[in-house]
Amino acid sequence: MSRRPEPVQVVKQRRDAMLQRLVSGVPYIQFLGIEIDRRGDELTAILPYADKLIGNPMLPAIHGGVTAAFLEVTAIVELSWEMIWEDMEAGKLSDDAPRIQLPKTIDFTVDYLRSGLPRDAYARARVNRSGRRYASVHVETWQDNRSRLFAAATGHFLMPERDG
Repeated sequence: MSRRPEPVQVVKQRRDAMLQRLVSGVPYIQFLGIEIDRRGDELTAILPYADKLIGNPMLPAIHGGVTAAFLEVTAIVELSWEMIWEDMEAGKLSDDAPRIQLPKTIDFTVDYLRSGLPRDAYARARVNRSGRRYASVHVETWQDNRSRLFAAATGHFLMPERDG
């Protein structure tokens, strides 16, 4: 006898709860106001505009450190999401499981392509390589037009040890 598939709402709630659990464990995400939009297994990070993000009020432009942090957070969340997706879908992760261990940054290189304007920013990360101990991720961020990036980054991360 085959098992009946879970209702779509149950699957969606489980995925959303796991994503919320992942991002709520990082206070800096809340400080910057970063939001994560999930469509299936694809994540888009959103940095809603706030005056506190401006580094140079004369331009005005988003502070370079905020841009770098936004890119790094996006990379870490994407890498973590990819890491837990399989376990979550197989029902191996429960609500009472210990806190999710995040990858540790080895190095992170940012290319500033133009000034970040005083408006919302978006970012997506692509995992280039993810092994048992090491991962490489590329991240891009834009504002009004996906093809006009204002920054891009590449990072290398030490992966947390996993059971099994």
